[in-house]
Amino acid sequence: MKFSEIEYKRPDIEKAKEFFASAAERLAAAGSFEEAERVFLEVEDYSAAVGSMLTVANIRHDIDTRDEFYDAESAFIDAAGPELTEYEQRWNEAMLKTPFRAQFEEKYNRLMFLNTEIDLRTFSPEIVPEMQKENALVSEYSKLLASAQIPFEGREWTLSQLSPVKQDPDEARRAAAWAAEDRWYTERQPRLDAIYAELVGLRDAMGRKLGYADYIPLGYDRMQRNCYAKEDVERFRAAVREYIVPIAEQVYARVAARLGKTLPMGYADCAMWYTDGNAKPVGTPEEIMENGRRFYHELSGETAEFIDFMFERGLFDVLSRPGKAGGGYCTTLTAWKMPFIFANFNGTSGDVEVITHEAGHAFASYTARDIVPAQSASPSLEACEVHSMSMEFFAEAWAELFFGPAADKFRWQHLADAITFIPYGTLVDHFQHECYEHPAWTPEERNARWLELQRAYMPWLKPEEGLGFYASGRAWQRQRHIYEYPFYYIDYCLAQTVALEFWAMIREDRAAAWEKYMAYTRPAGTLTFRELLRQAGLGDPFDGDTLKAVAEAAQEWLNSNAAL
Repeated sequence: MKFSEIEYKRPDIEKAKEFFASAAERLAAAGSFEEAERVFLEVEDYSAAVGSMLTVANIRHDIDTRDEFYDAESAFIDAAGPELTEYEQRWNEAMLKTPFRAQFEEKYNRLMFLNTEIDLRTFSPEIVPEMQKENALVSEYSKLLASAQIPFEGREWTLSQLSPVKQDPDEARRAAAWAAEDRWYTERQPRLDAIYAELVGLRDAMGRKLGYADYIPLGYDRMQRNCYAKEDVERFRAAVREYIVPIAEQVYARVAARLGKTLPMGYADCAMWYTDGNAKPVGTPEEIMENGRRFYHELSGETAEFIDFMFERGLFDVLSRPGKAGGGYCTTLTAWKMPFIFANFNGTSGDVEVITHEAGHAFASYTARDIVPAQSASPSLEACEVHSMSMEFFAEAWAELFFGPAADKFRWQHLADAITFIPYGTLVDHFQHECYEHPAWTPEERNARWLELQRAYMPWLKPEEGLGFYASGRAWQRQRHIYEYPFYYIDYCLAQTVALEFWAMIREDRAAAWEKYMAYTRPAGTLTFRELLRQAGLGDPFDGDTLKAVAEAAQEWLNSNAAL
């Protein structure tokens, strides 16, 4: 079945509540493992059907946030989802209490129970009103950004459509594009401030109602951190400041010399890697997609089968359009065992990174499609990001296919971007922790702290007075994850560290690197992140020596190939 052929029907939430309540009772009454397993598998099928239908609605809403039908469905999901969670948690409690836990662990995996224990800590019926309001605010923020129509050069642009102009080699045009975007954000500053302040307050209240000291431990449980804690993240941040920030600053010093500038540089100049423009993909969006198909056919038999599946079922929506939600993601329609990729092509190298990054997620989902339970088909999110970020590096051998004569420029740019991203991503994480440690902060206090942390993590960047939004320390407000997915962003940094290990291995022996990639990917969510790393023979990113080694290897290559 193609995605376009799926008939959406709103799930009956009241019937769903009754089903989960009944299933919990039947599991508790089961007299044998076989009887308990039948109920378990029935719940698996039912959950997949309901969850996949809700995912269809969310995808179609993101494709056009102006569609009144799916806008109403999105609002329904925002309100109904937290109510249904109460009944899903009854089922989870019954699973944890089953006398047949040992048999379930032996036949399926033990991690499903650990993750369920974590999930149970994140909910109580008492916080349903806060969850509903949180969903509504996140939807408002997403729709606000999707509604952008930015006046520039006699027409209106979405945020995604303006991105290529913000990398224009013409300095004056590039600066004008940044200024146009800055004005749009500045005009919406009061609402952006209000949405985030309310989100922080709601999340802090939820944490306290659930017995946490504040939102941070609840946020970690919501992210299903099952093998590391806040202290590990703090050690990682310290290692980033010690090992990555100096190397990233050297990268930008080289870029500044190319541009005839000195450090620190403003946002518009830091968006550039080369005076004649950043590497851009060649061909139309359709040609980029077909080249992506060729890449996956030539990479391995597993990826060839996967990419044909994706194309045959129309599991992509990648073109940027007015009203379309921003960003990109991969999600899974569990009932049909199908991944789906959502993105916004805009003529930059990011278009190629979509067909490699998001398709890396989709390939992992496809590989794990038959794992039961469905929750074990996906590991925790930092582990998932290794799939995608490493796939980007596997694709570099096919850079000529995507970038033509600019292939070598792209390779340098891509590695430089990977190294310099880690400080930014870590800054986002550090900032979020401080916001939730100080939920009463005013907008001005949050912005001031962002600027202080920015100087520590990104010393090559200066806030330009001509860009009021950026100069006032509001750049964090364009980072969707801060509003929508608290504490997600450090996952990218941890994964990038592992992906850089793959980058080094690929240069030595791509076939051996691919075998290690598959060894990491196949177990999916049956192991924790650190267990996946150990069994695949990969380094631990929380170990400062691992971070130092990958950074120095990348630095050596960037210095040796600086003429690209």
